[in-house]
Amino acid sequence: MSITLPAGMEITGDITPGFENVLTPEALALVAKLSRAFEPRRQELLAARVERAKRLDAGERPDFLAETAHIRAGDWTIAPIPQALQCRRVEITGPVDRKMVINALNSGADSYMTDFEDSNTPNWNNQITGQLNMIDAVRKTIALEQNGKSYKLNDKTATLVVRPRGWHLDEKHVLVDGNRISGGIFDFALFMFHNAREQLARGAGPYFYLPKMESHLEARLWNDIFVMTQDELGLPQGTIKATVLIETIVAAFEMDEILYELREHSAGLNAGRWDYIFSCIKKFKMDKDFCLADRPKVTMTAPFMRSYALLLLKTCHKRNAPAIGGMSALIPIKNDAEKNAVAMAGVIGDKSRDATDGYDGGWVAHPGLVAPAMAEFVKVLGDAPNQIGKQRPDVEVTAADLLNFQPEAPITEAGLRYNINVGIHYLGSWLGGNGCVPIHNLMEDAATAEISRSQVWQWIRSPKGVLDDGRKVTAEIVRTMITEELPKIKESAPDGASPNYERAAQIFEEMSTSESFAEFLTLPLYEEI
Repeated sequence: MSITLPAGMEITGDITPGFENVLTPEALALVAKLSRAFEPRRQELLAARVERAKRLDAGERPDFLAETAHIRAGDWTIAPIPQALQCRRVEITGPVDRKMVINALNSGADSYMTDFEDSNTPNWNNQITGQLNMIDAVRKTIALEQNGKSYKLNDKTATLVVRPRGWHLDEKHVLVDGNRISGGIFDFALFMFHNAREQLARGAGPYFYLPKMESHLEARLWNDIFVMTQDELGLPQGTIKATVLIETIVAAFEMDEILYELREHSAGLNAGRWDYIFSCIKKFKMDKDFCLADRPKVTMTAPFMRSYALLLLKTCHKRNAPAIGGMSALIPIKNDAEKNAVAMAGVIGDKSRDATDGYDGGWVAHPGLVAPAMAEFVKVLGDAPNQIGKQRPDVEVTAADLLNFQPEAPITEAGLRYNINVGIHYLGSWLGGNGCVPIHNLMEDAATAEISRSQVWQWIRSPKGVLDDGRKVTAEIVRTMITEELPKIKESAPDGASPNYERAAQIFEEMSTSESFAEFLTLPLYEEI
């Protein structure tokens, strides 16, 4: 099947039946126009990331920006939040496959962040069928017959929020003037063209989550894209609303500025905890004094995580912006009542802390967690849709607080094996097309896999990377454990016989033991799918 392309555009992905409903000439024209207008700035900002990473590797420490002190000190707020985003006590997240979309919209959550990014393998089929699913979901016609079951939408559904890919990810199947385009612009433009007017007609609007931000200049780029897109589609300025995930340590120093850049289009900030931990490891990987304990020990009560969470809350509410808490990766455990009780207690404790602190909502990864999470926010909020009015002048967070990286111990053999096991298991599933995987009773996505591989890389190189039994973590120990863990992974994975797991073990070994550190594991992986 062939489609009509704008001048200068090439598509190398297969055009299977139905794809022509997404890849229309008009939609692709918008993709091409945005790409030509903003790709040079994207590349400049990605280059700026590289230069900043070099400075951090050399020992520089991030701090609040002197040149934007007037913004932090200013008395401004974001534009009013639309009614559909006033109440976000529980948000569920997940990839863009059809069954997930239906179940998440029906889950009882206030919002559903449908994910073209971290919980989704961004192969060509997933991206385009995901857009088809969005078209049907917005129009409430989405349905599925699978394994003798029928799935369709309830009368009342969660508010749809879409997460396009981050700035670092290309869409390799689409070239404009001979160059790959931004995966984020591609995801955003297709969704906007097909759905924005329909959403407005139904009393909502085009709402987005923006991932992996590293500076307010990256937020400014998104804002300029929003302005042009609204003009192109004949929509009032301010129609688009976007929540920014603060999931990098450097963005934590620019939260006010990020809200300011997006102030006409802002829907607040989210504490993207798992990517945030990964970012801390990545940004301070060369610091001999930096070394975090086993991943399960690095919780939201760790000093640097607590400071980050409270600063985000204070910053948002000062600017009349929603503050949304991060993901509880725990999931219900069906066959073990005792373990399930522990998991549920973890979710309840997490959401209770967020609600009591003043957060307006939080994330869950499974429909079975919506009700217990909702109960914790209702206890605090009652019938109120949010608690933006709860200001936190008592919170004072310094740069030193954000950089107080504790705990450093313990690092255990079990923790090292856990990272290796989860990392390989996730990579194998990702290569098979599934980017959201239940492993060891947690819902893992790219962010948690990033923690696993980056911790192993850093433990090998840090003088503090010593197990609690006295052994130094080395590449040799890691290689031995990879060999030992791979059979366990293949036995436990539903598709364990797939050669993807052998390849995943090779990739994990290369990424964790090589001298160079890959910026994102999804970058080399993307070239393999």
